[in-house]
Amino acid sequence: MPDVPRTLLEQGFQARREKRLDNAKRIFAEAIDVCRRIGTQLELARALTGLGQIERDLNQNGAARRHYEEAVAIYRAEGDPLRLAHVLRHLGDILRHDGQADLAESCYQEALALYRSNRHTQPLDLANALRGAALLKDKLGDADQARSLWSEARELYAAANVQQGVAESTRQLERLSGIPRNTR
Repeated sequence: MPDVPRTLLEQGFQARREKRLDNAKRIFAEAIDVCRRIGTQLELARALTGLGQIERDLNQNGAARRHYEEAVAIYRAEGDPLRLAHVLRHLGDILRHDGQADLAESCYQEALALYRSNRHTQPLDLANALRGAALLKDKLGDADQARSLWSEARELYAAANVQQGVAESTRQLERLSGIPRNTR
């Protein structure tokens, strides 16, 4: 039985890659049920995250948020800081899109702190968290902080050889260069 959740997770992620979202949604829901029955918490968190991704793909942010929040609680309890940071970043993205800036900011701050304090953090993971935080800061009118975050993200995207990220960061920095700096 322990291999069943892993097999379902692989099938769910494969279905998502193949854009078979309804099939992926069904598989992840089944994986969640199996994981709850047999008590495999980390696999449950992965299944919740997978279902959350599908819900986001289907523009069902409310459902996605609930799945990500449950996954956050599990990763916190299980002490998996990098997975926790990853899920917090995605939860921050959902909250930012839904206009819940305070909650989104809290998620990004925690994700960034976790990533920065872990020597196993991949540059692309940190860059993606910085991107979300920069978009939020820009939306809130904090151009100085947004510039700083975009600048750091651009360096990390370059280090990870992700040209699309470098290009977006550069465009954002150029756009923000026309905004006067805060004088606080």
